[in-house]
Amino acid sequence: MANTKQARKRARQIVARNLHLSAQRSEYRTAIKAVRKLVVAGDKTAAQEAFKKAESVIDSMARKGVLHANAAARHKSRLSASIKAMA
Repeated sequence: MANTKQARKRARQIVARNLHLSAQRSEYRTAIKAVRKLVVAGDKTAAQEAFKKAESVIDSMARKGVLHANAAARHKSRLSASIKAMA
């Protein structure tokens, strides 16, 4: 348990920040899953539309520091490659 006033405040801030970051991580994971689901379904045009939205979300998370810039690039690259590989 936090003993000082400063430590109690930091504990409160950590809880709030964790909730916020969890929501943001969930948003970007959901966007990626939406694209993957459409790729598996074979709907290329819908997958491309979902990829545009996911790309925006991924870039936003990278800007905010939720996701490392290289990890964001890797996610976008792999999603793009999976869409291009569709027949």
